[in-house]
Amino acid sequence: MRTISRLWNGDMPLQDAFWIWAVLGGLAVNVVTSLLFVRLMMAEQPALAILGGYGLSLPYNTLALVGVWRSADRFSGDRRLAEAMRMITVIGLVLLSVT
Repeated sequence: MRTISRLWNGDMPLQDAFWIWAVLGGLAVNVVTSLLFVRLMMAEQPALAILGGYGLSLPYNTLALVGVWRSADRFSGDRRLAEAMRMITVIGLVLLSVT
């Protein structure tokens, strides 16, 4: 829980928040939940598919997005890099959330 709290509060280095939580974690969570969604739809369980597909990925995506956003605020390096990571995270996680 401490690591999640650090991410949520922006206390994590921006590179870790972006690469580990948004990119790698985001891809992993969204691939798994997409497969779960398809499997449940094929089993004619649309309510469970929506719950499993979106109910699990949206909270994770929100956590990762907030973590990157807040970590970017505290980033002491190049502001353009911090802003690029923010925008890539927003676009990427929104696309992963709606697909």
